[in-house]
Amino acid sequence: MTKLIYLDYAATTPVLPEVSDEIVRCLSFDGDFGNPASQSHHYGLDAEKLVERSRQYVAELIGADSKEMIWTSGATESNNLALKGITAQHQHQNKHIITSLIEHKAILDTCAELEEQGFEITYLQPEPYTGLIRPEQVQQAIQANTILISLMLVNNEIGTLTDIQAIGELAQQHNIILHVDAAQAAGKVEIDVDALHVDLMSLSAHKVYGPKGIGALYVRRSIQRQIKTQIHGGGHERGLRSGTLATHQIVGMGEAFHRAAQHIQREQVRLRQLRHYLWTSLQELGSVVLNGHPQQNVANYLNVSFKGENADLIIENIKKIAAVSSSSACNSKNPAPSHVLIALGRSTELAQQAIRFSFGAYTAIEDLQYLVKQLKQQLQKSNFVEFASS
Repeated sequence: MTKLIYLDYAATTPVLPEVSDEIVRCLSFDGDFGNPASQSHHYGLDAEKLVERSRQYVAELIGADSKEMIWTSGATESNNLALKGITAQHQHQNKHIITSLIEHKAILDTCAELEEQGFEITYLQPEPYTGLIRPEQVQQAIQANTILISLMLVNNEIGTLTDIQAIGELAQQHNIILHVDAAQAAGKVEIDVDALHVDLMSLSAHKVYGPKGIGALYVRRSIQRQIKTQIHGGGHERGLRSGTLATHQIVGMGEAFHRAAQHIQREQVRLRQLRHYLWTSLQELGSVVLNGHPQQNVANYLNVSFKGENADLIIENIKKIAAVSSSSACNSKNPAPSHVLIALGRSTELAQQAIRFSFGAYTAIEDLQYLVKQLKQQLQKSNFVEFASS
């Protein structure tokens, strides 16, 4: 079987060799396998040092203090801890939350659960086709009893950037806690939680060339007492998340984030060129529309919908050549069209004829050139489109 070109980095990224080396070193008897909570011998103390070094690496990527980082099993748990942890303190008082229709399911499903508990949720409608959530919308949605705003920095399906800094200023002015899902933003854009006025931020390792099953939640020191613990059993992680720390995964996340910090801008320039090439080439194949903002985005994503009589043929052949997604990875087994694209105003037909390309460290221009060449050949064979000889 021919190996597909991997263009699904938004779903997950491969662990870098340098990162996997560090992970393996923490698994065997010859390495730092100890329990970080074991303080009576050097095995535990050595493991704890690595955990704290990794905590520092993750904190540095977002401009935080290491004491504000809480280890979790991933961004989904971080999102749950952020929303449920804050709202648990407001069961009998202020009960309004602001989010949007294009958030990750870890936010939307949690909000649905909170609605059943009596919380009022305002779901902001994104700008048609671009996915922008504007600060003015947030301003208009704020109520006297608003306790929390939860919005993602980079959308996981279309790559559109949200103006979190402006929204953070609004939240600060109204004394509202701001949570940001940054799982798809870390390592792609410069982040400074103080400049953005963010109180809570969810992070994931496997979107940044680290291992699956590990993530973190940034919790601003001033609000840590406002978070109600969701997992009990030992008081680990400043009492906010109990459980034996997985040293190997934590070290993997720390190393991945440390390396990501070193080449964010350079990699964005490289990927921007790849994205432009593919978008320009796809437009030559037939009728295609962009899902997401044409400028306010990260270069790692290109989400398009194909139209016309060629649409099914193009999509079918893309999937024979490249590993891509039709929606986010968490919904890939769901035949329903992407909730993000529907919220953008795309018809059900266009939402179902969408492809998300996502690029990463191992994506080369030769991969995209091969993809385009093969698509043109297939279209020529099918006599749908005539191409001028090159």
